[in-house]
Amino acid sequence: MKKSLNMGDMIKHILVPIDDSPLSIKAAKYAARLARSSHARLTALHVIPPFRVMAGIDGVIADPELYSPVEYRKSTERYARKLLAKAEALAKASRVKCEAVFVTDDQPWHAIIKSAKKRRCDLVVMASHGRRGIAAIVLGSETTKVLTHSKVPVLVCR
Repeated sequence: MKKSLNMGDMIKHILVPIDDSPLSIKAAKYAARLARSSHARLTALHVIPPFRVMAGIDGVIADPELYSPVEYRKSTERYARKLLAKAEALAKASRVKCEAVFVTDDQPWHAIIKSAKKRRCDLVVMASHGRRGIAAIVLGSETTKVLTHSKVPVLVCR
């Protein structure tokens, strides 16, 4: 007799990238429900852009104390923890194990793929802002880049 596959057999670890958009929280809710139904665990990921020195008018640089790499790191990590806490709360409400992580990368799509591979995720669940036309061309789409380059399956939420 042939055994049929179900979601629980296929999905054991879901990666959900989180940014500051309501859509990423919606994707996290969906990922938590999916993790619950398939007895999977969840990893919530936030990607922090690297520190860059900002030059002002006529090459004058702002006060280094206000824009130091150390202060930038503290501020962005504090913000990442705040965002990731939302995903952790959703996972807890769904009775799902959740690990919250943040990484620094110039290209969020690259960090998402790298994290999914490193953590041996079976699925990436992420939001799409659904930009069209010139906005999609100019701004690009992290989701499209993940879809294009990922070897891990990707589920897109809107």
